[in-house]
Amino acid sequence: MSDAFQDRENTFEKQFAHDEDLHFKAVARRNKALALWVAEMKKLPQADAEKYARAFVAAQVGKSDAEVAAALKADYDGGDTDLSDHRLRKKMDEEMAEATASVRAGK
Repeated sequence: MSDAFQDRENTFEKQFAHDEDLHFKAVARRNKALALWVAEMKKLPQADAEKYARAFVAAQVGKSDAEVAAALKADYDGGDTDLSDHRLRKKMDEEMAEATASVRAGK
């Protein structure tokens, strides 16, 4: 009987690790999309936007959503459009949904 419990525990641990891996990938994709969005609003050239996005993703590993939002707002200099908390949170939610679907689909 103890083997059955051990097998079940191992299965749950593997599933948890798998779910965490998918979440990590989805957050990284979301953060990249958000960084590219901010770069577009700042009118950065494509090469600079890609460089900024890579650096932003690397800098945000392990950070909370609030910390990511604060970093994006700090990086955005105002430009021609307003980056309200509501607008940023909505975009974060949209990008997270898209990133999660993409990661689950294996894309």
